[in-house]
Amino acid sequence: MNNVILFDDESRDHLLPLTYVRPVCELRIGILTIREKWERWLKAKTSFITQDYLTAKYPIHIADSNFVINGSVLPSERLCRLIEQLDINEALMQNGELIAAHLNVSQFQHLMKEEEIEELQGFELEEDTPFLKINRLHDLFALNDQAIRDDFALLTKDRISQPLSDSNRLLGESKNLFIEEGAFVECATLNTATGPIYIGKDAQVMEGALVRGPLAMNESSVLKMGAKVYGATTLGVSCKVGGEVKNSVLMSYSNKGHEGYLGNAVLGQWCNLGADTNNSNLKNNYSEVKLWDYAAGRFVLTGLQFCGLIMGDHSKCGINTMFNTGTVVGIGANIFGSGYPRNFIPSFSWGGTNGYMTHKLSAVKDTARRVMARRKKEFGETEEAIMDRIFEKTAGFRTWEKVLLQ
Repeated sequence: MNNVILFDDESRDHLLPLTYVRPVCELRIGILTIREKWERWLKAKTSFITQDYLTAKYPIHIADSNFVINGSVLPSERLCRLIEQLDINEALMQNGELIAAHLNVSQFQHLMKEEEIEELQGFELEEDTPFLKINRLHDLFALNDQAIRDDFALLTKDRISQPLSDSNRLLGESKNLFIEEGAFVECATLNTATGPIYIGKDAQVMEGALVRGPLAMNESSVLKMGAKVYGATTLGVSCKVGGEVKNSVLMSYSNKGHEGYLGNAVLGQWCNLGADTNNSNLKNNYSEVKLWDYAAGRFVLTGLQFCGLIMGDHSKCGINTMFNTGTVVGIGANIFGSGYPRNFIPSFSWGGTNGYMTHKLSAVKDTARRVMARRKKEFGETEEAIMDRIFEKTAGFRTWEKVLLQ
């Protein structure tokens, strides 16, 4: 396979705040991130076309021959086969949207300049070509069931699971359970009749945990004692979960370690929910949920009856926090206090129902350094520069600053 480059399309702005800190392809859905899926399917290393301020962390590599692929698209066997058959100057389209193209250096330079590539021949994908695409924030949990099933088949094909000890109770077929080396699973109830369960390397399922698949636990993640988890739920690398969770995605290094409910939700990286935090995922009148959309600049109908919390990276909340149905929290926020916070909380907010002020950038950075150091990760100059730019980019949403200045 030649050089593969994953690009951000217009969905990137609809996927804020999660895409403030990463390209679209670095979002996790199923077991793997979108990038990891493409690298496994195509057996290739990938690079990125993304926002300028992210390129130091997510660089681009250009070769003589380049397969340029939409980073919001999840691979499938048929789609990968079609992409691999593309010759130079050929592209795959769907309803006028670029899915993938095979470009030489000259053509790639035209693409980067947003110039038309005259010799490019586009082929419309057949309507029945199977693949998933992430266009909106709620797609991450709404499509997670199928994504887990697809990744489970990819990762476990022709492999043998570690054995499940006799202290556990398994409901459903053992072929839908896969336990990686080093994982600890004892005195738990696992139900694979509703979907596959994947337990990653060195992950832990503690005593009394109740799990209904589909569930994806990545490396070193933990389900705490008595946790109740319904599918389709994904825990990224080194996440800790207790209490009750349903149909949620935790990207990596985020914690919901105590009692409380998280449902139809997405947490970015380095988030922490205080003890007994709950989110509503259903309105009292059972009506369609609206969700803040950065691209639209307003709340937009989701088409869903169930939609909970979306929280950006490095955000935290205090104990007993109550999030309303369809709440979006930005980057680096710290939420606390009684009552329901507003259902759009801008990045770098500090406060709750009694009012907000700006969470000092220096304080957010200091916390990030301490939190990441606990997982032997570094909040270095590159991450600091990205945080600086996000602070600037999101200033217009912190409207209380304007009030205070008047």
